[in-house]
Amino acid sequence: MANLKLSGREIQTLESEKLPPMEVSRFQTALAELKSCATPDCRTPAEMALKMEGVGLTKANGNVFTISLLGILAGFFIGLGAMFCTLVTTDIQVGFGLSKLLGGIVFCLGLILVVLAGAELFTGNALMVASRASGKIKLSQLFQNWGIVYFTNLVGALLLVLVVFYSQFWALNAYKVGANALLIANAKVNLAFWPAFARGILCNALVCLAVWLCFGARTTVDKIFAILFPITAFVACGFEHSIANMYFIPMGIAMAGQAKVLEVAGVTTSQVVNLNIAGFIGNLVPVTLGNIVGGTFIGSIYWLIYLRKDRAAEAVAARHWLKGVLSKPRVQSEQAAYLDVETKSLVSVLARARDDTKFLAKMADNPHQALKAYNLTPEAKAALESGDIRWLESRVGTLDEPLRTWLTSRLNQEKW
Repeated sequence: MANLKLSGREIQTLESEKLPPMEVSRFQTALAELKSCATPDCRTPAEMALKMEGVGLTKANGNVFTISLLGILAGFFIGLGAMFCTLVTTDIQVGFGLSKLLGGIVFCLGLILVVLAGAELFTGNALMVASRASGKIKLSQLFQNWGIVYFTNLVGALLLVLVVFYSQFWALNAYKVGANALLIANAKVNLAFWPAFARGILCNALVCLAVWLCFGARTTVDKIFAILFPITAFVACGFEHSIANMYFIPMGIAMAGQAKVLEVAGVTTSQVVNLNIAGFIGNLVPVTLGNIVGGTFIGSIYWLIYLRKDRAAEAVAARHWLKGVLSKPRVQSEQAAYLDVETKSLVSVLARARDDTKFLAKMADNPHQALKAYNLTPEAKAALESGDIRWLESRVGTLDEPLRTWLTSRLNQEKW
């Protein structure tokens, strides 16, 4: 917490001014307000976990068109980082380790643009598993987001490849930039499945750690430094990033058709035979799977550390609230015979939810399927699916506040 203290000289100055009591009181009030506004320079890990969970919910409920445009931007941005990395590491004479370090530093441009300018990156969205683990989003929402973002990242990266190719950027330094792009891509398509998979895990663990650190940052400078070291590490170590490879490999494929580039690179067409669509897909499959494993590991482990107990307590409390309300229903069981079929079905649904945890979870995740076996009117089903408190109370009686809260959180559109 920032300390707002007056120096001895400032205190003496105030005393010498002999301010009226009312002015002194106003000054003290203003100082107290300033102190209350002071915030730590970064969020705590527990606060970061809550932010991660909330961001995942926002992404899952985002507009498809907006997400698609942001996905294209992310592919384009990561491609810019890859392009910059290719240029800087071309014909560099500073030694193996330092050349890798410099390439990693400049590659950070990609994720800096994604985080600060705003974009949807598939690898970073692996952290959405935290929102799924908390029950705030459906599995179908998670997979839909991943699918849309992955495809649009590819579109953005390929658009950049097209522009860069026609710009003849690759002809710089007597075609050495193109030769470097060719050799980078050729090494990737010749990587075996398991090494590519393992490198994908390590890569996205570092990428998601960079995003995780950004959740704790409050300023632009904070976020840049949060990104710098994890991203530099993954690039310098030669780990595999599926979205970056959507630029690197197609660019290499384009270079394989340029005789001048092949000559400068010192390779023949037979040595780059795997630089084709099959080689591209052969790299993307293990790397993408590895990226998913690495990213979901980071999201899951932080969820287990900081959110597991709170979410479990909420679930237990919700179930206890439901039991308490259903133990004293307004309409007693002996009167059940006189209830209409619709109300009987409603009471039956709530009673089952009280005793059957799996049914409770199914009703929250897929209410239409869960309620299929019950003789409910369309209005009753809609009320249960949307958490329409007023309608439900008109059928089974006034619900106390805990159950109202449970219905709102468990059955509304967020589907917590």
